Amino acid sequence: MRGAGNPAWVPGGPSPNPAGRPPGLPDKRLLATRQMLEEMRAIVSVLIGKALEGDTNAASIVLAKTLPSIKAQAEKVNFDFDATAPISDQVAQVLDAIAAGAVAPDVGRLIIDSIKSLSDIRATEELSARIEALEAATDARR
Repeated sequence: MRGAGNPAWVPGGPSPNPAGRPPGLPDKRLLATRQMLEEMRAIVSVLIGKALEGDTNAASIVLAKTLPSIKAQAEKVNFDFDATAPISDQVAQVLDAIAAGAVAPDVGRLIIDSIKSLSDIRATEELSARIEALEAATDARR
């Protein structure tokens, strides 16, 4: 079996590079990483200094990288809703709530999307049950 990186090398055999890398010689990738870290520290120091001097662009960059972003959260809503009604009626109820100002349009869209997702899941479950029933009936006739 030959070595994957060097086809001339056989495991257990002599090294194709007997001298090898001299001890104590650092890896070039490690040196590059260290240099980039030092440069990044300098850049961050300059940005913080400018932010403290009142540079709003620098402050924006520093804050964007140090503070977690705030995610939008929908408020709880309360409106008349009949979950047992047909899907089209449920969507109409949400649209009526949006029109009445009880639900914000973006929140209403989320509710309608949720109704649609639930409807799709129920349709898939019903279809699966019908297929299983048909297969059982077919097997019983055999």
